[in-house]
Amino acid sequence: MRPSASGPVPGADGPPSLELPDPAEPLLTDDATVDLEAERRHSGIDTVLEALERQLVGLTPVKTRIREIAALLLVDRQRARFGLSASRPNLHMCFTGSPGTGKTTVALRMAELLKQLGYLKRGHLVSVTRDDLVGQYVGHTAPKTKEVLKRAMGGLLFIDEAYYLYRAENERDYGQEAIEILLQVMENQRDDLVVILAGYGDRMDTFFQSNPGMSSRIAHHIDFPDYTLDELTQIGELIVGEQLYALSPQAHITFREYLARRREQPRFANARSVRNALERARLRHANRLVDRGGGPLSKGDLMRLEPEDFLSSRVFSAEPSAQAAEAHPR
Repeated sequence: MRPSASGPVPGADGPPSLELPDPAEPLLTDDATVDLEAERRHSGIDTVLEALERQLVGLTPVKTRIREIAALLLVDRQRARFGLSASRPNLHMCFTGSPGTGKTTVALRMAELLKQLGYLKRGHLVSVTRDDLVGQYVGHTAPKTKEVLKRAMGGLLFIDEAYYLYRAENERDYGQEAIEILLQVMENQRDDLVVILAGYGDRMDTFFQSNPGMSSRIAHHIDFPDYTLDELTQIGELIVGEQLYALSPQAHITFREYLARRREQPRFANARSVRNALERARLRHANRLVDRGGGPLSKGDLMRLEPEDFLSSRVFSAEPSAQAAEAHPR
């Protein structure tokens, strides 16, 4: 039975989404022309792409690929008006890369983009992991998976660390049942749902080798590289500004040194680790102000992070065991 989508997303804003060409409408004549630039403006996709550019530092290859997909879909719409498009393109994707490289953010913008172009009715994002799809006993997995698919219909289903659905060492694992249901829906209802599988590149490769049916249903593979030190520093500066803090000149140098050390340690999670580091710096900053005793505090005092707010981190400890401990969020 085909899962039904729920109603329109409340509070949706932005430009109205385009409708795909109605097959019942007469085709354009061979001597007709279309205004692609006007269609692009009307679609609102530039608003989505600009938001992606603002939100994510770097990732130029990823942004380029997203723009290419947007261009393909925009042109396909115009081809369909001349009868040049036989079927809707396969839009299922695989995002590979380390944690904190922007995969979920790009998935969210992709959902908005596909809605603006008329390829998704609702354009919402449903993000899940194995635990949301796979049950713990016989007869539990199918209802869980189908319920998730029902919620995702009309939008985009993002499955993080998708390789955990398949456990080769356990022939009786229920993950295979979830995979089979996903395969069926990805093939038969791709007009109503886009699926993005995400995770580390090498593990996703192994997953596809073990599940060739899933591999054949993925049309777009996009790799998210780790951020460079300059990009991590820029991300940190953006976060500091968003939170209405500021780095003193010396703190800026110390923060960059922190990032240089931290990215060489285990369990570094790119932008996520940058945000965690700044959260801990805020705690030390507040504690420093409270412990300094009486006296008036200026607005600058309340905003400015200093080197000591980073230097007390275990990342700067000479002890390897202490450095490893910093890799765990506190």
